[in-house]
Amino acid sequence: MTQNDPDKTETIGALLQAATQRLTAEGNDSPRLDARLLLAHALGVEGRLHGREDDSVTAEERTFFGAFLARRIGGEPVSRILGSREFWSLEFDLSPATLDPRPDSETLIDALLELHPDRDRAYRILDLGTGTGCLLLAALSEFPNAEGVGVDIDADCVQVARQNAEKLSLSSRARMIRSRWADNVNGPFDIVLSNPPYIPTPDIASLQSEVKIHDPMQALDGGPDGLTAYRNIAECLPSLLGEDGLAALEFGEGQGPAISRIVEASGLIVEGFRNDLAGIERCILVRRT
Repeated sequence: MTQNDPDKTETIGALLQAATQRLTAEGNDSPRLDARLLLAHALGVEGRLHGREDDSVTAEERTFFGAFLARRIGGEPVSRILGSREFWSLEFDLSPATLDPRPDSETLIDALLELHPDRDRAYRILDLGTGTGCLLLAALSEFPNAEGVGVDIDADCVQVARQNAEKLSLSSRARMIRSRWADNVNGPFDIVLSNPPYIPTPDIASLQSEVKIHDPMQALDGGPDGLTAYRNIAECLPSLLGEDGLAALEFGEGQGPAISRIVEASGLIVEGFRNDLAGIERCILVRRT
């Protein structure tokens, strides 16, 4: 038995040590955390493994863990291996069709709560390009009297979003439908949220392999200049937003000025911007005139 081969170790502690060493050697940025998450998944448990280092692991569990570890070493994100991702302290199922939710997108929810401090209002919320449903469902979790619609052009995304709404006990207030942007929905809405594709097509090839291989291309590719989706959204926002309605749109680094021009050309007012946790401008806030 060697500690460098996790398939031949027999305890949780030995497996974690060996897997951490392998991930470290591969240049992984968070080897211990990734090893713990993957081992917990292989064991079919939730929560911490601390204090269980001497517990034995069956041959079948070691096989599962070895397979998960090989996928991680091959560049597959942990969230894809687990089939889920935490967003706004909620757990969202993923599929190959859905974008993997990022902490950057929580900037939209932060801005929403800042500008709408009355949590009891019965807001009507629209999420354009809902994917997993993370933005809409996070918002509904904060506003217990609100209801919303999530739209996505991909039927599989719609199904995953419905599944997540059910899992989070929010399906009675969330309707997920298939639509190209707002083609199949009618306003007015108090709040419109969106994290559209914003990577310029020429930049796709230079993305990290974890992103360009494992995230769906239609959720990444924003067209030649990365702004195609914003033109589509800006065109329909005047008819979607209610009189005091607010739209919060995520965008990529440095795209703020160009998106401002797009929404203003549609007769909308840019109320401001919000930065993500890294201090990068990430969200534009838009209202009707």
